[in-house]
Amino acid sequence: MEWSDRMNSAISYIEDNLAAEIDFNEAAKKACCSLFHFQRMFFAIIGITPAEYVRRRRLTLAARELTSTDSKVIDIAIKYGYDSPDSFTRAFRNVHSITHQAARESGAKLAAFPRVSFNIMLKGGIDVDYKIIDKPAFDVIGRGRKFTTKNMEQAIKIPQFWQEFLASPEDQALDKLNVSRTGPITGGMSLGVIMPYKKDASTMEAWDPIIYAICIEKPGKAAVGDFDVYHIPAATWAVFDCTLVNLQDVTGRIFTEWFPSTGYEHDTKPEIEVYFPEDPKTKVMNCQVWMPIVKKKKK
Repeated sequence: MEWSDRMNSAISYIEDNLAAEIDFNEAAKKACCSLFHFQRMFFAIIGITPAEYVRRRRLTLAARELTSTDSKVIDIAIKYGYDSPDSFTRAFRNVHSITHQAARESGAKLAAFPRVSFNIMLKGGIDVDYKIIDKPAFDVIGRGRKFTTKNMEQAIKIPQFWQEFLASPEDQALDKLNVSRTGPITGGMSLGVIMPYKKDASTMEAWDPIIYAICIEKPGKAAVGDFDVYHIPAATWAVFDCTLVNLQDVTGRIFTEWFPSTGYEHDTKPEIEVYFPEDPKTKVMNCQVWMPIVKKKKK
């Protein structure tokens, strides 16, 4: 079964149970992958978590029932997972921008969130160089900040975090600790590390919010001052070459093209962006994306 067929099977399970209890573990089984990988892939491609997808779909169906039937509001609310009219009213207004009472008036405008369908087309044409390596555990030091992944907020605020950090005294202080200039494990001058906010990274909820840290590899036993220290566990990594300009594009293609076409899935460990010194001639900063991977389980 193709990857898109498996994901669509998971969507069918979700759609069939919008008025019932949804077990995302069961959805992941339909997709023949781990729960973490299912939720991570879903978010990377659709832009919202499976839980948010369910919420929007339920409220879309609730709006349809409000406008096409005489069912009581409380009955519709309970049917779609809300235990009180107040909680249903708040959720309904957040999605449709009007109350459920206004929705039943003539000419009311409602938002519709349609069912998604996965149909991944591998683009090809532009090679993404990668290699698979094993590395031991190591520590990094730097400054971390919490970001939410809702509405892709992190895509805007993480670059701002870099700008603020590079203009701060902390950047110079971290640079002084980086005696060797490049890390012995990654070979990079600086790192961007994406980690789950909670200690248990086995579910997508642990990755919203996330911790993004601007780091260097911890220099031996040197004092780290008041910088944050993070542990990177031993892992198998898929390493993708890129430049600063196309880093985000390559990261997107890893999820939309590389993972679906290989026998690997995302391991529940930090992701790393590795930054090398800028080329003085071309002014290009070469980078790598280190994606933690495990082999997909056979079904």
